[in-house]
Amino acid sequence: MATGSAIEWTEATWNPSTGCTKISPGCKNCYAEKLSKRLKAMGVKKYKNNFEFTEHPDDIELPLKWKKSKKIFVNSMSDLFHEKSRMEFIASCFHTMIQADWHTYQVLTKRSHIMAEFSNYFQTYFGDVMPPHIWMGVSVENEDHVWRIDELRKVKCHTRFISFEPLIGPVGKINLKSIDWAIIGGESGYKFRDVEEKWILDIIKQCKKQNVSVFFKQWGGIRPKSRGRTIQNRIYNEYPKIKKLKNFLKDIEFDEKLFAQKCVEKNQKIKRPLTI
Repeated sequence: MATGSAIEWTEATWNPSTGCTKISPGCKNCYAEKLSKRLKAMGVKKYKNNFEFTEHPDDIELPLKWKKSKKIFVNSMSDLFHEKSRMEFIASCFHTMIQADWHTYQVLTKRSHIMAEFSNYFQTYFGDVMPPHIWMGVSVENEDHVWRIDELRKVKCHTRFISFEPLIGPVGKINLKSIDWAIIGGESGYKFRDVEEKWILDIIKQCKKQNVSVFFKQWGGIRPKSRGRTIQNRIYNEYPKIKKLKNFLKDIEFDEKLFAQKCVEKNQKIKRPLTI
């Protein structure tokens, strides 16, 4: 876990898994892929497999050791809902999030259908939806991927957000019902694709009309901070309003093998290996 982060909308990162696979245009210039290669060259053991998806069971309980409350971006170097990620491994990560509830967790994916599927298993095992301090989000880079927002609404949770980053095209008219927060940002890196002001302003306008909090992260450029964060003489630093509920899920005993068995019993098609 990194105890600090250069990502403006979070305070720390936690990577119980690393590596990923490109599945849409927003993945083209993936910063995590480039960073993984650099970390491997530096001899960091966690990245010995470079950008191949890898689970790291030894890192699952790291947030429990971090006593100061933080906003934690879960898997800045991967996608927790990758096709090769085992449902019981994901559940172990969520169990840590439930136990270390003094933190806020920001879980972001491009695999919205797997996130929604997992939330069904979560509710079956724990008997409730994901608590408010666990924010569930999807990435939407252009109009072709707005469908992920509909999938996000299927996720059984209290807090939902969208990351319109890297924004590489207009998104058109969007339905933000049951969405609490929107991050907007242009792409950065040497091969960055320009973002247009009208795309950003259109999203902000729709968020304001539908009562969604807005965080404008960056214009992008060669470096993330190359062109700043100001748009029309304003900086958007908003965060979602979170419900305050007692976390009764902390009292539920968790077992990986039992969770895997519950997944099978639910009689849903699971394409990833399960440890039973």
